[in-house]
Amino acid sequence: MKLDEGFLNSIREAMRLLRTRGPAEATEAIQRTLRGETDGVVNRTTSWDATPEAATVLFEAPTIREAETLDAREARIDVEDRGHFSTHAHSNAAGRRQYRLYVPAGDHGEPLPLIVMLHGCTQNADDFAAGTNMNVLAERHRFLIAYPEQSQQANPSKCWNWFKPDDQRCERGEPSLIAGITREIVAAYNVDPARVYVAGLSAGGAMAAIMISSYPELYAAAGVHSGIPAGCAHDLPSALAAMKGGRRPRQARYAMHDTASLPKRPVIVFHGDADATVHIRNATQLVQGFDARPPEGREQRRTHEGRRAYTVSRLVSADGVDAELWTIHGAPHAWAGGNPRGSFTDPTGPDASAEMLRFFLEHPQRR
Repeated sequence: MKLDEGFLNSIREAMRLLRTRGPAEATEAIQRTLRGETDGVVNRTTSWDATPEAATVLFEAPTIREAETLDAREARIDVEDRGHFSTHAHSNAAGRRQYRLYVPAGDHGEPLPLIVMLHGCTQNADDFAAGTNMNVLAERHRFLIAYPEQSQQANPSKCWNWFKPDDQRCERGEPSLIAGITREIVAAYNVDPARVYVAGLSAGGAMAAIMISSYPELYAAAGVHSGIPAGCAHDLPSALAAMKGGRRPRQARYAMHDTASLPKRPVIVFHGDADATVHIRNATQLVQGFDARPPEGREQRRTHEGRRAYTVSRLVSADGVDAELWTIHGAPHAWAGGNPRGSFTDPTGPDASAEMLRFFLEHPQRR
């Protein structure tokens, strides 16, 4: 949806009427806008193909607080709509997956970072983009975002199959598809190969852990939100046990030890300590092999009015690889600081998207 300046001015005028004259006057103003009428003060013409029924949605049970925040929502829509959000598909011997790609507006000639975002179960690319606000950050800070989509044929709940042996290996199964999508974008766009990253939520977080372990030459760093370490399960029962933080089968423990004790690339981990879907024990296992970095590594509990408290641990491996562990107190299984337009978001948490971006840009690939 592309909003022109005239339509945005009309919305602002309607908000003024809402505050000064009430919902009836505001609704009438927006209906005039949607009919393309003008009043000599504000240009009411718009290229948005809308209907009068949209006014009912816009003004259904409005409040003063909603009116005060509409300008901020308009700014977000305007920023996001400047770029190009397109649909593509990638195929190889493992199958075919669709993906969405956000490219920021304008071409300044500089190589751009790329972040590959892996959604959680029941989600899709649009839902995940909305909930994380990553496209807004991509436009403001100039980087590309890819959102591979799991198919319902591959998993009825659209979960990435992080627990299947064939989907845990380099150049096999779903990792090969995600890596193929990444390479396809790097080849087609002006991407800086030293600043390619992967992140995910829940099942997507588990797959992000697999990707950074299996493809350290491709990804410079990873972000894992409410996820699970690579190699901690080999079938559905062991996956459910891992999610609940229970005892792993011996072969899964060995695999997890092999991957987690030898960190290859930086990783930032977010997890709510009230997560009833994926036990927080998985977060500490994701940073196994990292130790506290003195003096910055001291854990700090921070609070903000109306926001969740959280603890940040800054870590480093014996080889000098960085990690951060963000424990969000009282948070459920949801993307911290996310936008409620998307599913599985916790708006009261710290801004996981902004912090991941900051961490990523601090850690380009060093070959």
